[in-house]
Amino acid sequence: MRLSVPRHAAAVAAFALAGLLASGAPTASAAPAAPTAPVSALAAPDLPLANVKAHLSQFQTIATSNGGNRAHGRAGYKASLDYVKAKLDAAGFTTSVQQFTSSGATGYNLIADWPGGDVNQTVMAGAHLDSVSSGPGINDNGSGSAAVLETALAVSRAQLQPAKHLRFGWWGAEELGLVGSKYYVNSLPSTERSKISGYLNFDMIGSSNPGYFVYDDDPVIEQTFKDYFAGIGVPTEIETEGDGRSDHASFKNVGIPVGGLFTGASRTKSSAQAQMWGGTAGQAFDRCYHSSCDTTSNINDTALDRNSDAIAHAVWTLSTGTTVPPGDAYETTADVTVPDAGAAVTSTVTVSGRSGNAPAALKVGVDIKHTWRGDLVVDLLAPDGTAYRLKNSSGSDSADNVITTYTVDASAETANGAWKLRVQDVARYDTGYIDSWKLTF
Repeated sequence: MRLSVPRHAAAVAAFALAGLLASGAPTASAAPAAPTAPVSALAAPDLPLANVKAHLSQFQTIATSNGGNRAHGRAGYKASLDYVKAKLDAAGFTTSVQQFTSSGATGYNLIADWPGGDVNQTVMAGAHLDSVSSGPGINDNGSGSAAVLETALAVSRAQLQPAKHLRFGWWGAEELGLVGSKYYVNSLPSTERSKISGYLNFDMIGSSNPGYFVYDDDPVIEQTFKDYFAGIGVPTEIETEGDGRSDHASFKNVGIPVGGLFTGASRTKSSAQAQMWGGTAGQAFDRCYHSSCDTTSNINDTALDRNSDAIAHAVWTLSTGTTVPPGDAYETTADVTVPDAGAAVTSTVTVSGRSGNAPAALKVGVDIKHTWRGDLVVDLLAPDGTAYRLKNSSGSDSADNVITTYTVDASAETANGAWKLRVQDVARYDTGYIDSWKLTF
């Protein structure tokens, strides 16, 4: 996990159309054998802690053999990526290595796709693979990388056939500002971004004086993790220390639902937290954060085990559910100019062929390009004219663009009809347009 992140990442002006996954051709292994049981008979496995720790031992050996770290642009990073890729290739994943340049050095992302599942609903789990240059990065973030790897290998061992498509990612140069994950997300055409129904991020999940923190972003993903920990009698808190400081921010900034887990970094554990979770009050969750002592000795086995199993639980739970029937998404990509300090404009999506009312969790995905989004007031208008406020104006919000998904309780509204997105620029000097928007029922 990196130390800080700018308040606003530069908006994506255009997306490269060169391939969903990476530069370079993917390396595919032989197709896996047919599963021995239907999806409904398969439960999320208890990941062997020994397997996860074996991956961490490999990362430690790699760092020790390569100057003591696995940082971007260093031999230790590429060796770590090669280790993970070899495991995935042997397990039947389709892997691809994506290259980028940062700070004058070549960086790498690794993407692994499990065959099958609805690619229009892709569940993705990821972790950054790089360390800082001052240490081997076994908790930060060998722990997340190893647990995601072992979850992927468990998918292969189970020969899982989820309803949704499964994809896993390992990011480079996170410690330099989320560089690798930003590159991946920005390289995706908007049509491909819209196929990712959720991204799960795992950055530091084995801290030596651990807490149990859950991201409070997408409510469905958040509840999935909370339910798991409640089931094993472990209380959780909302994650705040690393909010926006890890790779989930790259996905969240373009409207992809995100969630994840965290066991704490340099902040101090309170007395109340020590009473709740054990450990030592008054000491950092990870005393070796970004230091040379972040070795295999810096891992709490219980936290690593619990979080690894929670990852498997979330991947199984979120990917094996029923797919959304065709026609549940209604979208327009017609551009509508938003006049500077002018009258409100609308863009229309027509819904037809449905019965009854709209859902209580209607998803409203908006992509509004604008040079000062604080100027904008955004509403959803139901077919009968009822307005649902999505966004208020804010003079202090100087960032570009509104690219996000809102959830609206529209259960009082008839589903069929002309739904409108209404946008008004209420201040002078900045301009923009509605690029696209959609309703997902």
